[in-house]
Amino acid sequence: MLNYLDKLKNTDSGNFFLMAGPCAIEGEDIAMRIAEKVITITDKLQIPYIFKGSYRKANRSKGSSFTGIGDEKALRILERIGREFGVPTVTDIHESDEAAMAAAYVDVLQIPAFLCRQTDLLIAAAQTGKVVNVKKGQFLSAGSMKFAVEKVKEAGNSKVILTDRGNTFGYQDLIVDYRGLPEMQSFGVPVVMDCTHSLQQPNQSSGVTGGKPELISTIAKAAIAVGADGLFIETHPDPANAKSDGANMLHLDLLEETLTKLIRIRQAIL
Repeated sequence: MLNYLDKLKNTDSGNFFLMAGPCAIEGEDIAMRIAEKVITITDKLQIPYIFKGSYRKANRSKGSSFTGIGDEKALRILERIGREFGVPTVTDIHESDEAAMAAAYVDVLQIPAFLCRQTDLLIAAAQTGKVVNVKKGQFLSAGSMKFAVEKVKEAGNSKVILTDRGNTFGYQDLIVDYRGLPEMQSFGVPVVMDCTHSLQQPNQSSGVTGGKPELISTIAKAAIAVGADGLFIETHPDPANAKSDGANMLHLDLLEETLTKLIRIRQAIL
């Protein structure tokens, strides 16, 4: 499992791996505090951990929504977290010319769900040599993600992760089809369940996405029960005042209890 990430710890524990952190890098102090807290928890529970933070949010409904604190500033914060805490880091990229820039600071490049069919973006990410985490589009079947895997591998990079984040259900909701997790695993890559974005309620009339964070543990439990390799959970010490996607983030104080329960499920199915 992810043996191509040198900084990943606790890989011999038998646990699922975790990608977690704030939706966006809001500032150095809060990013460092979140990283330190999650690392303390994952080390205690022996969970392999990758710190997640978007250096820029390019896919906002409203033009006035928070998009970031500046690309280089945010990327340097991610670099510092990786260096000082000794953990891998992951961030999104949105256009092909961002791939090399972000790759200089992080270990994993993430392709947003809406962009998972963008061939040039996938190839650019692959050509950096970094691990490429491709989020499944809400509009795609699990089976069709094999083509995203093929694009990355044909560009010379076999370090691919696939992440499910639900399927479009009507105009303002998402639903998770857990049959898709083993189907995507059949492509020979680790598969992650995004437990926070799959609970989004997009396309709200306010222009700000809603969510159902009270169901994060439900989504996570089901994903572990069907054999997901990893989980993706956005977390924040004050979701109500987070600058991006606060409506569907897990409160940081709830993370340890949630992960402890998930480990029990993991142990039961092994």
